[in-house]
Amino acid sequence: MISCGIIGYGKMGKIRERAIRESGLGQLTGVYDACAPEMGGDVTVYASVEALLRDENLDAVFICTPNKYNKPYTIVALEAGKHVFCEKPPAFTAKEVGEIIEVEKRSGKKLMYGFNHRHHASIQKMKQMVDGGEMGRILWMRGRYGKEVDENYFKGWRANKEMAGGGIMLDQGIHMLDLLLYLGGGFDEVQAMVSNLYWQMDGIEDNVFANLRSSKTGICASLHSTMTQWRYLFSLEVFLEGGALVLNGLKTSSGAYGNEDLAIKRNQAHDPRVAFESEEHIIYHTDESWTSEVNLFLDSIEKDKAITAGNTRDALAVMLIIEQIYSAK
Repeated sequence: MISCGIIGYGKMGKIRERAIRESGLGQLTGVYDACAPEMGGDVTVYASVEALLRDENLDAVFICTPNKYNKPYTIVALEAGKHVFCEKPPAFTAKEVGEIIEVEKRSGKKLMYGFNHRHHASIQKMKQMVDGGEMGRILWMRGRYGKEVDENYFKGWRANKEMAGGGIMLDQGIHMLDLLLYLGGGFDEVQAMVSNLYWQMDGIEDNVFANLRSSKTGICASLHSTMTQWRYLFSLEVFLEGGALVLNGLKTSSGAYGNEDLAIKRNQAHDPRVAFESEEHIIYHTDESWTSEVNLFLDSIEKDKAITAGNTRDALAVMLIIEQIYSAK
């Protein structure tokens, strides 16, 4: 069993605890949180991050804190000889991710970031079909991800530029951007418009519109990330030479985005001049992404394998584009 500690025992810390338990590969043995939670069993509550990291019996650390602490805690945990799983975003800039990568290399430890959307069953099906080539090359993609916020949002750290680093793009849109990269590969051309027209909080954008293109593959993608949606929405469309993959809905703990409805529509003979076949719909009712993600991390430690999803290369690719998006402010 891999001995795990959690830094930050709020909503995400509890989600990670449950996933560790369900994985069967690890066990929670230590926690640090500024609010000093009460824990039962054999779980130690540490007085500080430093005290947790000094525990030589601890193999891996899950960092589930406000964004501001992701980079510094990741670095000190790696330097303390711990494997690290950190929630997104990895840092506030691509340069900071580069600094983390240097520490990662020196440490020889595993480092993974929390991009759980990749692990949803519907996304895995889309990835399988794209990579299998059965519908030809991707032509274009479109991602929309939006939510409403209430007064509680303004009481939390996400409404604080210093703590959050940005607004809806860094908070939620980063997941959609990661999916576009995951399915379509890299993008080296970025156009964007960023606004805070409604909430008007300094440094906390409420809308991002971005267009992306790869000069190598020609794939184009558009992204809209918003917290003035007034209704919860997740929609990811991938159009290929031989048809389309359209995912509406995302199964989450809140249930706000609905079930995952993946529509698969093929055209005949890859020729748009002929009739299309009828759509096939696959509905996914459960979310096992959290457990799948933690399984990958712990399995990589146990078998000393490379992190294949949510690694620092993925983190750097996301942050390079987010920097370009934010430069459009």
